[in-house]
Amino acid sequence: MIGRIEQGERGIGTERIESGTNGKIKLAASLHQRKYREKKGRFVVEGLRFAEMAAASDWIPTMAFVTAEAAKNPRGERVLAQLFARGCPVYEVSAALYQKAAATVTPQGLLVVMECRRKMLEDLTTGAPALWVVLDGVQDPGNAGTILRTADAAGATAFITLEETTDLFSDKALRASMGSLFHLPVVTNVSRGTFIRFAEEQGVKLFAAALTSTACLHFSADYRDPVALVLGQEGSGVSTEILEAAEPLYIPMVGQAESLNVSAAAAVLLYEALRQRRYSRADA
Repeated sequence: MIGRIEQGERGIGTERIESGTNGKIKLAASLHQRKYREKKGRFVVEGLRFAEMAAASDWIPTMAFVTAEAAKNPRGERVLAQLFARGCPVYEVSAALYQKAAATVTPQGLLVVMECRRKMLEDLTTGAPALWVVLDGVQDPGNAGTILRTADAAGATAFITLEETTDLFSDKALRASMGSLFHLPVVTNVSRGTFIRFAEEQGVKLFAAALTSTACLHFSADYRDPVALVLGQEGSGVSTEILEAAEPLYIPMVGQAESLNVSAAAAVLLYEALRQRRYSRADA
């Protein structure tokens, strides 16, 4: 059941949803599963901070749910005003109904359904010299989101996921990215062969984090030209197909640790690229 709310009442607007069987509630709840995100082309952001980032971005919000308590929060009021200004329908729900649509354990009462915005590789042909971050089969969404956040901080120009990589639009990946999804061009689910051919056409050199017999120290590589940094699956590493097209790099370790987490390795490579591109040794 949906009931009308007069414009301006409680500072929020349009409609109230009162039934857990409402189709909009069911849609939002389904988007916590990858198959429905891909089918509907939508994903969910939850909480005040993420809703603020989503509302301020140029990504398209399609609908939002808010509890009466969250609507009274000054930050919540500002987000709702932004959503209304963009023509996004907002629905008031009870805390119990909100929980049906949410995935967080301690929900903040504000959830926004966003339209997925996936760029094409061809969209990456203009702008600054390429510094692409490429995930080749990374499975953990927390790792993927953390790498996306680091890529944003270090000035990457695009973020690409290859086939068999975790979904960047999942709840865990979004939380780990801390809103960086809205800051970078994102291209997802690209076949390895297509990516290799495109990088070659664009004159982008591939560096792959891999401990092979031919790998070079990561700080001996030149990152100042257009480059793509490829990070592989947590267990098996970068795929053979990518390794055959890339220059392998390794990060030295002098302690007893067996390896670095893939998100830590990404940070090391990205900040070496940033150092070379932005700072001389004299400035360090």
